[in-house]
Amino acid sequence: MYEVQELEELLSRDHGRMSKGQKAIAAYLRADLDRAAFMTAQKLGEKARVSESTVVRFAARLGFEGYPQFQETLQEIVRRKMTPVQRMELSENAKDTGSIVRSVVKSDIQNLRNTLENLDMQEFEAISDALYSARRIYILGIRSSAPLAQFAGYYLSFLHPDVRIVTSGFNDVLEQIFHIGEGDVLMAISFPRYSRRIVEGMRYASERKAACIAITDTPASPLVSEAAHCLYAKSGLASFADSLVAPMSLLNALVASVGMKRHQETSESFRRLEDIWSRYRVYTERDGKE
Repeated sequence: MYEVQELEELLSRDHGRMSKGQKAIAAYLRADLDRAAFMTAQKLGEKARVSESTVVRFAARLGFEGYPQFQETLQEIVRRKMTPVQRMELSENAKDTGSIVRSVVKSDIQNLRNTLENLDMQEFEAISDALYSARRIYILGIRSSAPLAQFAGYYLSFLHPDVRIVTSGFNDVLEQIFHIGEGDVLMAISFPRYSRRIVEGMRYASERKAACIAITDTPASPLVSEAAHCLYAKSGLASFADSLVAPMSLLNALVASVGMKRHQETSESFRRLEDIWSRYRVYTERDGKE
């Protein structure tokens, strides 16, 4: 994945042989990359005062298969440094409810599609096996990734006797994983803007000889260098809020996979749970009666 500096080098390459229109596109990208990254080819062309076809040819000239691939690269560069205020400014044109719903749902669908298409099944199986055979499972997620950690931890606790959810609380992250060691697994979850504490926690776990797993968005994520295994889920932006749909779906699949590996234990666990839920009337009846 490109960094801002690498993009500048890409835009500067063969600059002297670019057409006038292509130079105009490069200039606009340098001037307002944060907005340009989320524009259609037509809109970018309007801003740079060139045709849509010129924008498409410009992306091809830089070595991309098409404008969608070029745009995805630009968005990944921008997303890694955007603040909520900047995200809000990008969505300011979608002021009516209908357009907001369509934009967000379409973005989530595309994130799911991209995640599935790029899923490394060997890594998926390796992570599923590691969770299945772990002595203890620590699931680390803070800030916007905390709900993901809670979700994975809630269901894995039905399948494994020792699952610990590590998130913000009275104790610091490092204090919560203080006893981690060989035979344990730390599954860390973080998306842009990445949490420094997550990376520090993974580094400590590695030093303690625990197996580290990263659930993140791209190979450029800072979690990757600390992980033995990685899975990537897209979390592209459609608003100021982080999109957690694809990461949640990926974690759901991991839970299901571990459950199938522990099929007999899982069935027995849920039979016991159903007895508890029924005896203590945890759920209401369908007709609303207690």
